[in-house]
Amino acid sequence: MQFKYYKVYKPYGMLSQFTPEAGHDTLASLFEFPKDVYPIGRLDHDSEGLLLLTNDKAVNLRLLSPDRKHQRTYWVQVEGIPNASALNNLRGGVTINLKGTLHQTLPAIVKNLSNPTLQERNPSVNYLKHPTTSWLQVSISEGKNRQLRKMTAKVGHPTLRLIRYAVEKINIDKMIPGDIVELTKHEFYDLLLLRP
Repeated sequence: MQFKYYKVYKPYGMLSQFTPEAGHDTLASLFEFPKDVYPIGRLDHDSEGLLLLTNDKAVNLRLLSPDRKHQRTYWVQVEGIPNASALNNLRGGVTINLKGTLHQTLPAIVKNLSNPTLQERNPSVNYLKHPTTSWLQVSISEGKNRQLRKMTAKVGHPTLRLIRYAVEKINIDKMIPGDIVELTKHEFYDLLLLRP
């Protein structure tokens, strides 16, 4: 079998799957991927950014295994300007509700991000409703359902736009929504800090 490895910049509003659902675009509209290639993990339809796809099941198992903590870095546009206390709460971990179960998030690496150079989202954030916004770079090693949105809301700064910038050392630098880059096995494993 020939293993294939891709990084994709998933656009806003697209599902992280190939099967159509509820009128949303899917990954199938970007490129004719080989039939056995699937995304590793997912991004919600209202989130953007890096999605990894492969038919190498060993990568899938290792990245999605609960005991294999890998770092995911996000660019998060939030309402308002978080103060030091809000940022420290995010760094230390906050308690969020996961379908009726309270979960204490693991510590996060959080820093302010000067306005990143990005294409405006379509549709764009409603700046009339949210005139003051700011960007954070947040790195976490767990991926609970809508975790970052719940974390920023908990500290009083709801997420307006969420972009996954990187998984370990694979990132979306020089990419725009809809771009696809094929990587070699060596690049893929190396950048994900995995041993082949």
